[in-house]
Amino acid sequence: MKFKYPEGATPIDLDEAEGLLVPHISNREELDRWEQDNINEAEMWLAKKKDADIISVPFITKLHKRMFNNVWKWAGKFRKSDKNIGCPWYEITQKLKILCDDANFWIENKTYPPEEIAYRFHHKLVSIHPFPNGNGRHARMMSDLILEMIFKKPRFTWGSENLVSAGKTRKRYIKSLYAADKGDYSLLSKFVRS
Repeated sequence: MKFKYPEGATPIDLDEAEGLLVPHISNREELDRWEQDNINEAEMWLAKKKDADIISVPFITKLHKRMFNNVWKWAGKFRKSDKNIGCPWYEITQKLKILCDDANFWIENKTYPPEEIAYRFHHKLVSIHPFPNGNGRHARMMSDLILEMIFKKPRFTWGSENLVSAGKTRKRYIKSLYAADKGDYSLLSKFVRS
């Protein structure tokens, strides 16, 4: 599997590629389609969930598994190698626990407005990059669930275009994440509702 990856995407290494459950996939577009179909199934599962402790490590892994389990054997399992983004792989569990504790503190103490909690959570989750692939889509889903299930607010629009494919919208998204890495959330706050 040799795919061309859009800017900021995490390439799949050879060990991870062996975890593909759909062997006839031959290009990135086919992979994206299969993954999107699996994500749609995860959305149907989520529609039935009413009361979940979503800001927890078990839920984070369960959601990733639901989003990608028809495509990847390693769905819901943390990466075992370092990538072009993310913390060292052996720190993932600890970093996720800290993120969940922080987010629950922000919610309980109203540290930030609801939307800011959601996009800060998104940024931190992407920067940890816990899984071999699908981290951006997973982090966007987690943020939207925080808005919907905890704050009873509508989901973000995320630039109103496909962020999986290369293009202007994806470049704006990546630029907003790089700015957030430096502590400037202004671009991300605008992007999530554009």
